Amino acid sequence: MTNYLTYLYLLTPLHTGGSSNEGNMMGIAREVHTEFPYLPASSLRGKIRAELERKHPEEAEIFFGHKIKDGQQPTEGEVWFADATLLFFPIASLSHHLVWVTCPLWLERWNRWLDKAPLQPIIKQCQQILSGQKSAVVSFQSKELYLQTALLSESDLQKIDVATLAEQILPLTSTGGIISGLVNKLVVLTDEDCIALVETGLQREVRVTLEKESKTVKGGSFRSEEAIPPETVLFFPWGMKPGKDLDKTTNIRLSTPKTLNERMQFGGLEGLGRGWADLKTVELNKEGK
Repeated sequence: MTNYLTYLYLLTPLHTGGSSNEGNMMGIAREVHTEFPYLPASSLRGKIRAELERKHPEEAEIFFGHKIKDGQQPTEGEVWFADATLLFFPIASLSHHLVWVTCPLWLERWNRWLDKAPLQPIIKQCQQILSGQKSAVVSFQSKELYLQTALLSESDLQKIDVATLAEQILPLTSTGGIISGLVNKLVVLTDEDCIALVETGLQREVRVTLEKESKTVKGGSFRSEEAIPPETVLFFPWGMKPGKDLDKTTNIRLSTPKTLNERMQFGGLEGLGRGWADLKTVELNKEGK
């Protein structure tokens, strides 16, 4: 089995679609145990399958598995996808314009899939610092740091070397643009502080429907929509199984990693331009983790 890791760098807000809505709020998918937003594997798989079916319609039926059709039972495919979870989340800062926050939980999830778990020393170092007197671990030197409504002084911050981490995300940051500055604007917070900032940093928009004649708000049309903001980085592991008839899926096996190194659109509200992301895929050790 060959496993891969794909990074999603959001170019536009991502609305993942929640399992339930509260009042007039169109929520997004959240993990039950952490409340962190995520992109479900089913959404990923469906979009990727649709893209590859256009290129290889016959091979896709074998590669992804047969769907329920005309009473036919579904079959297991030769490819698997996991959920896409948060890795680096953008936060507006009065002192640094924009920084990316992460936490030990996100780094640990990422490290599980990396060859030889290279981030373990950094994760342990961050946990020790954050359990002491420091409020944040940073990749830069600063006398003060504004994070939304919080102000951290120099005594609250601990700078560490993130060269090992920077090496792992080089495929993502080497493309240039805003994302290239991530390593120099990285902030590691406790899991609890990170979820608080993510909650305040989600994009929320109010939408209404207007009456055709009067251009006034139509009754019962008010709603709010949540979205993960652009500049966010998520990741998801996936892999291709050996398969029984490899000669029947040769082309789609070659196309899948290539497709997952392009620009794709995920989630809902596609007509409003939501969910565009640049994808970067790296191959993991073939034995898996």
